[in-house]
Amino acid sequence: MSRAAGLPVEELRAEREMLAYARRCLAAMRRRAESLRVVAGDPYAEEAAAWRLRQRVASLADDPDTALFFGRLDYGEDAVETPSAARMPEAREARFYVGRRHVVDAEGDPVVVDWRAGIARPFYRATPRQRHGVRVRRRFGYQGGTLTSIQDEPLTRLGEAESQAVAERVLVAEIERPRIGPMRDIVATIQPEQDDLIRAPLAETVCIQGGPGTGKTAVGLHRVAFLLYEHRDRLGKDGVLVVGPSRAYLAFIRDVLPGLGEVRVAQESVESLVRAVTVRGRDAPEAAAVKADARLAAVIRRAAFLHLRPPTEPLALRFRHRVVTLRPGWLRSRVDHLVELGERYAVGRAHLRDWIVERCLRELERSDGLTDFDAPGEVARALGRDRALRAFMDRTWPVVDPARLVFRLLSDGPFLAAAADGVLGADEQERLGWPRRPRGLAAAPWSVADTFLVDEAADVIMGVHGFGHVVADEAQDLSPMQLRAIGRRCRYGSATLLGDLAQGTSPWAAERWEDVHHHLGRPAPRMERLPRAFRAPREVLDWANRLLPEIAPGTVPAASVRSVPDALRVRASSPESLVAAWLDELAAARAQEGSVGLVVADAALADAIAELERRGIGFERVDRFDVAAGVTVVPASAAKGLEFDQVVLVEPAAMAASGPRGLRLLYVALTRAVLCLRVVHAAPLPAALTPPPV
Repeated sequence: MSRAAGLPVEELRAEREMLAYARRCLAAMRRRAESLRVVAGDPYAEEAAAWRLRQRVASLADDPDTALFFGRLDYGEDAVETPSAARMPEAREARFYVGRRHVVDAEGDPVVVDWRAGIARPFYRATPRQRHGVRVRRRFGYQGGTLTSIQDEPLTRLGEAESQAVAERVLVAEIERPRIGPMRDIVATIQPEQDDLIRAPLAETVCIQGGPGTGKTAVGLHRVAFLLYEHRDRLGKDGVLVVGPSRAYLAFIRDVLPGLGEVRVAQESVESLVRAVTVRGRDAPEAAAVKADARLAAVIRRAAFLHLRPPTEPLALRFRHRVVTLRPGWLRSRVDHLVELGERYAVGRAHLRDWIVERCLRELERSDGLTDFDAPGEVARALGRDRALRAFMDRTWPVVDPARLVFRLLSDGPFLAAAADGVLGADEQERLGWPRRPRGLAAAPWSVADTFLVDEAADVIMGVHGFGHVVADEAQDLSPMQLRAIGRRCRYGSATLLGDLAQGTSPWAAERWEDVHHHLGRPAPRMERLPRAFRAPREVLDWANRLLPEIAPGTVPAASVRSVPDALRVRASSPESLVAAWLDELAAARAQEGSVGLVVADAALADAIAELERRGIGFERVDRFDVAAGVTVVPASAAKGLEFDQVVLVEPAAMAASGPRGLRLLYVALTRAVLCLRVVHAAPLPAALTPPPV
């Protein structure tokens, strides 16, 4: 992005002074927040208020390498007549700087308006045909935190084509700006179709289908930031959760929301979503397939209620000299009624206990067993402490622990058979159980799939914590049991589902979004598709899209908005010189500015790492995603959701042959590059990719 022709140098200097002033104002806001002292009536309220204040201070941090504002809106005489400006009459002849967060001066007047505010929306939506009162839209270019250039769009003089050309130049410049480390926000270049989804109402659950590089992850994260801005009180109380496919993904997106001033968002990988037990084992594919099946929900619920023992003897409770006896028939009838209600296990237990106490209290009142000095509440508490009642409850409706329930299911064959009768076949039950019974919970070979069984059990027994909004990325790869776990966390809130059916690589990957919605347990969401790809160059995406007719015939390919000369380089090699060839391409990639990803088949990961270590080439593993590293080594199975300026991809055929969904894995790996994809192969390329582009 370059300074517009004829723009005086003094204008650039003035904008830099404005940036410095905005930073001083933000620093003053932070100092004012730090100077506040918490005064509350009790320790709990004081700690809660102190925590909120610490979060407020953290949200006011200023990153000197990040632009505090990225745009400016100059309104004209007609601003007051437009829908966007109608809410702010002072917009007439006004000027607003648009940035990542709201900044005010000492008097509380705005210095920078938050990109999420209504007055900022014309920055993304104004066109010469529909200006929303905007006379000039100004965009700023940065190198690090230094303002280096200005691009003006006089909407009163530009045509639609000219305005679109300016916007595309700005977008391409931002996309192709070298990236080192985690993902950046896109607030300066949000596109109209993305803006619509980002600003979707909180009540809507939105499912976004988008091919590689369409910005679906960015849209999901920016929707979180927007919803927190619009519904601060509600979501501040209920919370927001972002669930991603891996720890590498979390490392990649970790700076986006904090960079937008949102530091109170829970971010979890699928593996870390449930922490009730320690994962130390891996399932065989056959066992994993059974554990992923939604039928396990019925098995677990039945297993919990198998602990019930219908009463066969009367229950006698004593209050002073009086004894109240409840007949077994009454008790059995009440137990059966509570089971039929379908309540959670612990809720049913509490209701049974309360019913017994209430029934005995009413019997004492009816038979004049109470004096005028006996308060009903005190009598009820005394009845509840009766040892006979505690023994009855432990025998009839005992306390059940979620982890111990699943432990018993997986290690006790007869118990599993009773719970799974009519739901799972004998062969499925055999695959589900652990080969050997562990000595205890701590020694159990818990797998990731087991944690979701424990989570299901926790919900059956007492329920799990929910959030006001949940974002699930790469949702097409979630198993039915994982989707149920995520659905529980937004049972009373909304969700944003992000994914691409063509990139489904798990054994249970969805072929239709309707299947995902069914297991999530949410009403039919608003379905949207992102048609334009911004990250992947046209040369790379068009080549990768040759795989779509085979891997996802019903998927509409995304079209790239960028053409990058020499973005795709395919190099054939002999098996003997394969290592030398990819090392050569890696050296060429490292010579360019920006991030480098070395993507290899999972089976070749150890050999690739050994080769880099032998030659003294610095690198990081993808799970750590160190921002200081020049090269990140990525097994193909962990490439999803990541992006690099330069990608060296070794032996596509090995990825394609890695399993039933190998071609989808290859499709993901081929679409990680922003500037250049360098493919090195000794084995023949998959048929769809032959011949490669010249």
